[in-house]
Amino acid sequence: MRITAEGLSWLASGTPVVRGVGLDIAPGETVGLLGPNGSGKSSLLRCLAGLRVPDAGTVRYDGLPVRDWSARRIARRIAFVEQDSGLDTDLRVADVVGLGRTPFRDRLHGPDATDRAVVAAALDRVGLTALAGRSWRGLSGGERQRAHIARALAQQPYGLLLDEPTNHLDVRHRLELMELLAGTGQTVLVALHDLTLAARYCDRLLLMHHGRLIASGPPAAVLTTEHLAGIFEVDAELATDALGRPAVCYRGPLRPAVPASATATPPEPAPAPAPRPVSTLREGTS
Repeated sequence: MRITAEGLSWLASGTPVVRGVGLDIAPGETVGLLGPNGSGKSSLLRCLAGLRVPDAGTVRYDGLPVRDWSARRIARRIAFVEQDSGLDTDLRVADVVGLGRTPFRDRLHGPDATDRAVVAAALDRVGLTALAGRSWRGLSGGERQRAHIARALAQQPYGLLLDEPTNHLDVRHRLELMELLAGTGQTVLVALHDLTLAARYCDRLLLMHHGRLIASGPPAAVLTTEHLAGIFEVDAELATDALGRPAVCYRGPLRPAVPASATATPPEPAPAPAPRPVSTLREGTS
């Protein structure tokens, strides 16, 4: 599925958060969405997923504008995984993952054999089969995040939108998730803070800053020394590791420049005026 946006803008309490963004994600492409905190990544994803109505611009799936689509129709095309859903329930893990089948079920009937098979396959893909019967409350943060990804996979969407899905995962599961996303064959847009993971697994990167799309292209064209310094405020470069794979090498944070006035030699103080002579003559004397 192709996901496009034209002139997309969204305001929060009158403050621009997403500013005139245009993008085009090809079918089957895995694209990383990068930018520092507050750059508008989450808001952009929510606009693309139909969870926020943009104040200007158009979102299209396969060329069709989705502004007037129902949530059910959108959910049959796109699955969205947020940073932290805040879900607190006594449901079993398999039941939470089964929520991904809601757009395809008759509201008056429970899951059928097809639904159960899809849920089982989704749990297997994220390595949670053994926890299918466990209470949601008994999961760690990383296990919950993997279950949310399984729920999204159970939707069998044409496109996946994910907002920093690696945040609660350990190193092994981060790598497994990125391999899964890169190999799923679906259209994927994933917001990431780990620039090395983005460079290694994404076909293309989008870089946001202050709500605007600053750069788009292959990792080498986006993760330049200038962008790393100007946007992420780090002294770094995109290189290759010992295995020949892309890796961002950090030398450290950039220090704010010290104003010239703070380092200039202070001027010499002006000499004190000479003391005025005091007369020693007394009145009436000569």
